[in-house]
Amino acid sequence: MLTAIKIAHTIAWAIFVTCILAIPVAALRDDYRLVVGFAAVVAAEVCVLIITSWRCPLTYLAARYTKDRRDNFDIYLPEWLARHNKLIFGVLYAAGLAFALARWASTRA
Repeated sequence: MLTAIKIAHTIAWAIFVTCILAIPVAALRDDYRLVVGFAAVVAAEVCVLIITSWRCPLTYLAARYTKDRRDNFDIYLPEWLARHNKLIFGVLYAAGLAFALARWASTRA
């Protein structure tokens, strides 16, 4: 069961990272509907994290199946990346949104 949870968690993580990285790409293509869509997907995940004390619900589920509590016990990521995941991708998300907003504003001027 832990393996299934780790696979699901890794897939979910990859989807959110793809959305984060796609925001500036969509902005470069002037496709602001896509920017909003990608940003909304990530914002929904941020809301879930806020509700669950900044931990993915899959982390709580995985904890039932192991006593391991390393930063990557619940996901197939290197431990350093799992440890700094929110910081790294939070900064990239904010930067991507700022870039998209600046680009959108410049097309309106």
